[in-house]
Amino acid sequence: MAKDFDVLVIGAGPGGYIAAIRAAQLGFSVGCVERWRTPKGEPALGGTCLNVGCIPSKALLESSENYERVLHKFAEHGIAAERVTVDLAKMLARKDRIVARMTSGIATLFKKNKIEWLRGHGRFASGGNPLRVEVTGEEGVQTVEARHVIVATGSKPRHLPGIEVDQVVIADNEGALSFDSVPKRLGVIGAGVIGLELGSVWRRLGAQVTLLEALPEFLPAADEAISKEAWKLFTREQGLDIRLGVKILQVERNGRTVVVEYEDDKGRQSLGVDRLIVSVGRVPNTDGLGLEAVGLSTDARGFIEVDQYCRTRVPNVYAIGDVVRGPMLAHKAEDEGIMVAERIAGQAGHVNYDAIPWVIYTAPEIAWVGKTEQQLQQEGVEYRSGRFPFSINGRALGQGEPAGFVKILAHAQTDRVLGVHILGAHASELISEAAMALEFSASAEDIARVCHPHPSLSEVVREAALAVDKRALNM
Repeated sequence: MAKDFDVLVIGAGPGGYIAAIRAAQLGFSVGCVERWRTPKGEPALGGTCLNVGCIPSKALLESSENYERVLHKFAEHGIAAERVTVDLAKMLARKDRIVARMTSGIATLFKKNKIEWLRGHGRFASGGNPLRVEVTGEEGVQTVEARHVIVATGSKPRHLPGIEVDQVVIADNEGALSFDSVPKRLGVIGAGVIGLELGSVWRRLGAQVTLLEALPEFLPAADEAISKEAWKLFTREQGLDIRLGVKILQVERNGRTVVVEYEDDKGRQSLGVDRLIVSVGRVPNTDGLGLEAVGLSTDARGFIEVDQYCRTRVPNVYAIGDVVRGPMLAHKAEDEGIMVAERIAGQAGHVNYDAIPWVIYTAPEIAWVGKTEQQLQQEGVEYRSGRFPFSINGRALGQGEPAGFVKILAHAQTDRVLGVHILGAHASELISEAAMALEFSASAEDIARVCHPHPSLSEVVREAALAVDKRALNM
């Protein structure tokens, strides 16, 4: 007899495991299908984010930043260090321990909430009520039934045709987190979020890094003022070689060297590197799901079409996270998972897609939420802007991290906050206040009237809000 669940989630990344936990909290019987295995062949929860994405990359970013602090910043504090070296194997082992702790923590949460983990690959077998899903694992194929199914299978790196990714010399984000040595010359195809973060890690550890970006502009999704200042910091001060408007022509292995032939406004160029990271975006993981068995299909880009509540056109089938429209962000997937579980329970779950924050974990960090100035101009919205730098903030100076600024955009008539943009230390933490302001339809005056602790980086957010009305107090 087939196992039977109220809710079955396919995929245990941030969207999937959170959806499963919330559904269990609401009293449903829940199963979750996940096939992920570690390099040692052990089953693991958490998907790309926890295993080879968000969590391990941030661990390496922190390790590499600490190394750079010892080399270049501690002397200013009167702290001398000699013969500083990197034990890369130890650094990677720390990263792996953090990943293992996080993924095992999800397994503990599954047990606590009585969620059954079905180890294997899930695909739809038939529609109707209940829906039937086949799970193929080490023990063969089993069929399970569920009254509601949530597809949360995430995404995978986009590879370029003709470039063989072996995860050793030519890698995507997964292999780039596990290089066994620091390359002398590192090439990165793509200067987006992942390319910048991974390029930053290996630059700090000693690599000469060159990023090749197809777009003619740097970080076009960010506010223009932020991207311009970030360009200066990353290229002039940190030494990242970022080349824009690049068309990749050919990639060849030549002995121990990878040669990238490309074309830009100067004509045909050649770049020789020891290792290459391909970071040109991600594609939804929707192949092999058997969508046709329940009357579903994907669009031309592989996404499953859903409405504002992540419902597909098939009753009781939902899809969340990277397999549907919107930004491929773990926290967006989590919120969608919560929303779907609550709506299955008859509650009024929702996601405000206008208040989802973005973060790039470089140093300094970049974070934003809401509209950019260029978007408001294109939409013909009248606005006012306030900006305040970290360079005259006592806490930023004390930390030795004075780079960047906070910029707040507010409606010209109502003063409602429309967008907040941060370039600076701990921007990933500061942006939460801005996201809350947008969620509650706060005005710049509301932020300006809230008492912020002194000294703190958050004071810069308050000063930027005051600057919207041209009354910043410390500038």
